[in-house]
Amino acid sequence: VGGEQISSIGRGLCVLLGISLEDTQRELEHMVRKVLNLRVFEDESGKHWSKSVMDKQYEVLCVSQFTLQCILKGNKPDYHMAMPTEQAECFYNSFLEQLRKAYKPELIKDGKFGAYMQVHIQNDGPVTIELESPAATVDPKQLTKLEKQQQRKEKTRTKVPSESSRERNAPRNKDDPSASSGAEGDVSSEREP
Repeated sequence: VGGEQISSIGRGLCVLLGISLEDTQRELEHMVRKVLNLRVFEDESGKHWSKSVMDKQYEVLCVSQFTLQCILKGNKPDYHMAMPTEQAECFYNSFLEQLRKAYKPELIKDGKFGAYMQVHIQNDGPVTIELESPAATVDPKQLTKLEKQQQRKEKTRTKVPSESSRERNAPRNKDDPSASSGAEGDVSSEREP
């Protein structure tokens, strides 16, 4: 940060944490468990994907990364899905606090929230894994603008077939020379609303 090294780790995990508008304490707790228990390291016999950062007593470096919440609008990034700075900083600090409580506080390091940082990562592999919290039940009041648009699109795709399309999709006699394979007008592949 500003040409000065403020944090570093040896072997371990570099966690780039993107905090969304919808994230809650539930997501935070899930992520803490996943980060600490994710088996990405090899065991003593060299078997891959066997040990977690806690099993190996490795370090964790956390970096707040709002750009992970980016949605592309054409070629321009849009960050409206990222939690606003003040809330996100509290969330980020809570994430660090819970990691330290669940593991060894001296092995949890972090960057500087909101600062422009030069982050140097030496991936061993390279291995990069994206973790997402399980989908929570959605309160319609909390739907984002983008999700509401998506739902409207889905509703327009699943309209009731018109009279003429019902006739086209009606079963046809095998002996009818005009019978088709049924592929045209087939609506069975549409998703349920």
